[in-house]
Amino acid sequence: MDAKRILFITSEVTPYLPESEISIIGRYLPQGIQDKGKEIRTFVPKFGNINERRNQLHEVIRLSGMNLIINDTDHPLIIKVASIQSARMQVYFIDNDDFFQRKYTTKDDNGLEFEDNDERCIFYVRGVMETIKKLRWVPDLIHCHGWVTALAPLYIKKHYKSDPCFKHAKVVYSIYQDDFKVPFRDSFAKKLKIDGVTNNDLKLIKECPNFESLCKLAIDFSDGVIQASPTINNNLLEYAINKENTRFLPYQSPDDYVDEYNKLYDLLLTK
Repeated sequence: MDAKRILFITSEVTPYLPESEISIIGRYLPQGIQDKGKEIRTFVPKFGNINERRNQLHEVIRLSGMNLIINDTDHPLIIKVASIQSARMQVYFIDNDDFFQRKYTTKDDNGLEFEDNDERCIFYVRGVMETIKKLRWVPDLIHCHGWVTALAPLYIKKHYKSDPCFKHAKVVYSIYQDDFKVPFRDSFAKKLKIDGVTNNDLKLIKECPNFESLCKLAIDFSDGVIQASPTINNNLLEYAINKENTRFLPYQSPDDYVDEYNKLYDLLLTK
């Protein structure tokens, strides 16, 4: 039997970004799942504070060159890759000069959140999807980490639902205590509209495009939800626990999470 394929879409991976709850899981979870016999791919935004020379990133020309249209503006998609030799693991980076060249991740040096974080999320998630299509690597399960990836479940289940790369994929969303404070711009829902995505799908986002509604959107279109931080937003916790037809996994310790996440994957893949 062929090995199951797990796609990890995350906002941070160490050592490319400083150690954090997400970046540590982004680094060691894929390795742990690979060690259990599954094939893996990992994607992360190529934020400007990632040192390309030190980390030996290089552009993958055959995957780059596409333009993604967001809010009627073309944005070139650049794909880069690097290797974590000790883990026998490649990491793919989604890059674009407009969105990811500034020397910070989601906030400036004064701690103010970037106004275009909404469009950066759209570009990143759609960039991952289009790159997977070019790779012709069909994932069995897609695990999304953090709010930067929260649009992936919606797009996978609605826009890409008939695409051969995604139509059978299960989706897992991990909720962290990584909330943003300033709601996205009122135009966010309009920018999200794409073939397959309806106004009804975006009802929560239209009412208030904040962290809570964005994560609820991810939960709505996921097959499994994981509490990835010891403490998360109480409303989201309750929403995830009570979501029908969605498997919920409570917080797991650093010693156990790889095994428990793998069990959840296997459970979803046998449904």
